[in-house]
Amino acid sequence: MPSHLSADHPAAQPPGRGSVDALISQTRRLKGDVDAVRREAPSDGLDPQERWQRALYDLALHQLTDLDEHLAQLRDGPPPVPSAPGAPSAARTAPPAPRRGSLLSRVGSAEWNLLTDEASWSGELYQILGRDRTAPPLTLDELPSLVLDEDRPRLTGMVTDCLVDAKRIDGEFRVVRRDGEVRTVHMMGEPVLAADGSTASMWAVLRDVSELRRSERAVSETRDSLQRQRQRAQSEHRLAVELQEAVLPPWRGSLRLPHQGTETLDLAAHYLPSSASALIGGDWYDALELADGETLLSVGDLTGHGVAVASGMATLLGAVRGMAMAGTQPGQLMSLLNQLLDATVQPALGSAVCCRYRPESRTLVWAQAGHPAPLLFRSGTGRRLNSPDGVLLGATSGAVYAQAEETLEPGDLLLLHTDGLVPGRSSTAAVNRLLDLAPRFDGARTAQDCVRMVMEEFGETEREDDACVLIARVTS
Repeated sequence: MPSHLSADHPAAQPPGRGSVDALISQTRRLKGDVDAVRREAPSDGLDPQERWQRALYDLALHQLTDLDEHLAQLRDGPPPVPSAPGAPSAARTAPPAPRRGSLLSRVGSAEWNLLTDEASWSGELYQILGRDRTAPPLTLDELPSLVLDEDRPRLTGMVTDCLVDAKRIDGEFRVVRRDGEVRTVHMMGEPVLAADGSTASMWAVLRDVSELRRSERAVSETRDSLQRQRQRAQSEHRLAVELQEAVLPPWRGSLRLPHQGTETLDLAAHYLPSSASALIGGDWYDALELADGETLLSVGDLTGHGVAVASGMATLLGAVRGMAMAGTQPGQLMSLLNQLLDATVQPALGSAVCCRYRPESRTLVWAQAGHPAPLLFRSGTGRRLNSPDGVLLGATSGAVYAQAEETLEPGDLLLLHTDGLVPGRSSTAAVNRLLDLAPRFDGARTAQDCVRMVMEEFGETEREDDACVLIARVTS
């Protein structure tokens, strides 16, 4: 209402009903479409992303419901104008109750006459504020008694600005109804000026926006929860990567064994992260020169993802290195790893291959625990080594792991890998695809060249799990 409009100004005529009815119909159709999509969304066991989406659906429905109400009010025209200053007040009689199911039940109006200190409320405002409909409306001095203590200065400031400086009112405050329920009320109003320019009264429309604000809070909270979850995931990923990089040998370039004199193995490796998860898995590879001149080669995979799994992988790899340095042979080493996993507070499953290479005899001694066997490439052909007995680590107590031996020749290539290297295939099909690389490996000069060929073949493949490959080429 413009500030120059006096209390006896004739009521504005409602706009054409046809155009408003069309808008109402469109709004209700859109509300029905949104509600249909919302009903299809799962409501139980939602992750933060799904909760946030559902909260947005709820908010959209509340916004559309409010739009529906406002359009209906626009169509039906304004409520009866309160009595003009000096006229007998109608506020002393009980206002009519809003129609059952009325779209306007959450929007009320009021006028406070400064000259007579009388107030006039619509019936809807009684319902919004939870007041007895037979009681007189509250004056401007009495209205703050309904408002929460922390919101009273806001209401007082809005009213003072309106009455003293002729500013429009547009703000919210929370009221406590007689039943103890707290509701959020949005008030829009402006002064009504007398003929001499003085403020005669204050007119306002009050709207219950409690459900709308609840939906907005739900959206904000779920958005914040999602953001916190993302930040936690980013932190966990960073920690897992740092832990992984601190433990695993570097895979960018050939692996160098620091104390080896005449190099008998040319080594290279690569790690491929999952494309389906931002979390680091438990895959590992390792090459370590042992005190007796032998070389330890191992790959493995601990089930799961995240910092805890990366930490468990580091523990297993540390145990492998320590036991190998102490002279433990691969079969016994696997048995001890199985006992270690069996004794952990959080049980886990793992698979692994552990090899000791003896350069003086070019003998490979190895054992496996539920893991793909090493692949041996020689003179342009490849084959899978026959696996000794061995179950998954952590699957059963007291498991015994057998060993196997293989004599290698100069120029031989040994490839160790984890399951995810060739995703979406059976183990046999995956091995066959790797064995198909034999002719290309035969023409390679270094182990790093062979790793590069593997990456060209499988590196761009979408994979649900992490993977790694370790290649050892016998040079002498």
